[in-house]
Amino acid sequence: MADLSVNIAGVTLQNPLIGASGTVGFGREYAALYPLSTLGGISCKGLTLKERPGNPPPRIAETPGGMLNSVGLQNPGVEAFLKEELPWLSAQGTVVIANIAGSCEADYCAMAERLNDTAVDMIELNISCPNVKEGGVQFGTSCESVGAITKAVRAHCRKPLIVKLSPNVSDIAEIAAAAESAGADAVSLINTLTGMRIDIRTRRPILHNNTGGLSGPAVFPVAVRMVWQVKNRVKIPVIGMGGISTWQDAVEMMLAGADAFQVGAAFFTDPYAPVKILEGLNAYLDENHIEHVRDLTGGVKPW
Repeated sequence: MADLSVNIAGVTLQNPLIGASGTVGFGREYAALYPLSTLGGISCKGLTLKERPGNPPPRIAETPGGMLNSVGLQNPGVEAFLKEELPWLSAQGTVVIANIAGSCEADYCAMAERLNDTAVDMIELNISCPNVKEGGVQFGTSCESVGAITKAVRAHCRKPLIVKLSPNVSDIAEIAAAAESAGADAVSLINTLTGMRIDIRTRRPILHNNTGGLSGPAVFPVAVRMVWQVKNRVKIPVIGMGGISTWQDAVEMMLAGADAFQVGAAFFTDPYAPVKILEGLNAYLDENHIEHVRDLTGGVKPW
């Protein structure tokens, strides 16, 4: 078997597959199907300082090749996470990434400060969520705002810091460079694309929030392109995500430049998707006599 381990900002993952935030919750549901140690890591459900109910329904809609969601960062709050979820999750043999969100800079800084002396392995700074009316995506749409929020959180964060990037920008490579310059240890991309569907009978948007985040196979080519652009711009590790459903997708994403990758919507269509992806990835490496999965990263050969 090939060596599937990767190192992201000083943290070793036993394989490059991370469960994407918002799709694996805090891991309990999937632990009933297979050991969470199967995964390289889990990016937990997006956390805020206080409990958040999320957006009113309807907030999920299927689309051709994907899904729209406007869940709105429903979560129990950071203190409930630390008390009720983290003790169990940190014993599951996988890297734990806390995805944090806020409505202002102070919220993000307070979250990072609170998580410093905990069993969380890494922090993922969610500045790119299109499903909330305040905070989230407003921090992730310009180099200035990305640099400012990253610098502020960096001053309070002693954990390795991943900045999660929005695809709803004109130049994602420059955004990534701003995060790197401000102290990010890694970047993850892409978050969902903003989308909308309308019920032609009622003439109302299908989602109560009107718009939501598009994920699933439909966004995969966009994600590959953006990961490739970012990898050619920054020196810090790149975590690729967006529509990865098969081992072939995972290989392609790593060839584009991903040092690790996150799987999200695929968990909903097939809870065993990550197991199949890892099995296929390992077989591909063996068949091609590749000893280390990290040798795939950035291996694309442009024309």
